Amino acid sequence: MLNQDLQMGDHGNDVRILQEKLKILGFYPALINGDFGLATEAGVKAFQKEYSLPETGIVDEEMWELLFSLTEVAYSSAFSKYPTLSLGMSGEEVRDLQTKLKTLLYYTGEINSLFDTATQTAVKRFQFHNNLTTTGVVNNQTWSILDTLYGNINECVIEKEENKDNVHIVVKGDTLYSIARRYNTTVDAIRRLNQLTSDVLSIGQVLKIPSSSSDNGTIPSTTYTVQPGDTLYSIARRYNTTVDAIRSLNNLSSNVLSVGQVLRIPSSNQNTPQLTHTVQPGETLFSIARRYNTAVDAIKSLNNLSSNVLSIGQVLRIPSNENSPQLTHTVQPGETLFSIARRYNTAVDAIKSLNNLSSNVLSIGQVLRIPSNENSPQLTHTVQPGETLFSIARRYNTTVDTIKRLNNLTSNVLSIGQILRIA
Repeated sequence: MLNQDLQMGDHGNDVRILQEKLKILGFYPALINGDFGLATEAGVKAFQKEYSLPETGIVDEEMWELLFSLTEVAYSSAFSKYPTLSLGMSGEEVRDLQTKLKTLLYYTGEINSLFDTATQTAVKRFQFHNNLTTTGVVNNQTWSILDTLYGNINECVIEKEENKDNVHIVVKGDTLYSIARRYNTTVDAIRRLNQLTSDVLSIGQVLKIPSSSSDNGTIPSTTYTVQPGDTLYSIARRYNTTVDAIRSLNNLSSNVLSVGQVLRIPSSNQNTPQLTHTVQPGETLFSIARRYNTAVDAIKSLNNLSSNVLSIGQVLRIPSNENSPQLTHTVQPGETLFSIARRYNTAVDAIKSLNNLSSNVLSIGQVLRIPSNENSPQLTHTVQPGETLFSIARRYNTTVDTIKRLNNLTSNVLSIGQILRIA
């Protein structure tokens, strides 16, 4: 039993064990990586709430005991016929283990029924690649996944003989994106056909590959690789789409992204509206529709909403309207109506009138409509962690010198939150 308390910011094998057990019980949908981040804390709090523990987000001894007792039950019966195997043991069960590991390309030594260091290394590699705790000890959970993958390989032999082009066995380095590109299909089509709930693959996993005809009717899309500092909101705004559209197309269950993750982005078309609105506290579909001179049903239809319930921070696409301004501004720390008006070459009264403001008081994150002006900047970018002038210029298909000239920059040094004019 683990006695160490864990909390946000912790790292290591104990965190991996925590994530593994939360995943078994359905409280942690993300990748098991040994980092106690927001997703792990959310899983801990959800577990604590479910089992009437104090919702601290901290894993103490009481929670550890409950986690171990619950996960032991979850794996107690299906593979109880197998003993726990570890270094130094021998027998037919070890031979069975070595045979399966060798079939799955983890074990390259002789099948000798002896659990030696080579066998232990193969077990650890298998556990690591399948998001298990890398103990080198073969317990019920390791047997469970090992037997599942080994069974898939055996079934695949017949299927491959019948149609070699419709099955792919995952090898080291494979991703859903690389597999989709190899077979001229889409990540979404492979996920649907195999009923995958995430993009995580394991070596030896058998995937059915859609035939060319299976892709008919898929949503036209492009792909985007997540960069440091990216959020679903910034990506959606960049591609003139919505967070919900990207989440739906990629079957995402949360807004958490990882650097290097490949997302499918809905293709834009000439009918795509240019205006978005971020929901503020107290707003309703009716008040938003009235503000933009449109209808509630038009907003619901454009955003595929099934009810009138909104959440603070939700980004809505607003139907195009010739009378609607095309420019919005999100208030940053330290900004005033005067500084914003000067930036966009307009007047304080014009902004107040357009946004129905009764005072000059602004709140951080407030979204303001900006009066149309031929001299107004058409595109801005807020600097995110890890970004450079070069990465921003490449993102917007411009040059570093152009951005520096537009913003009167004398060096390449940027600060997080800095707003740059792009064009």
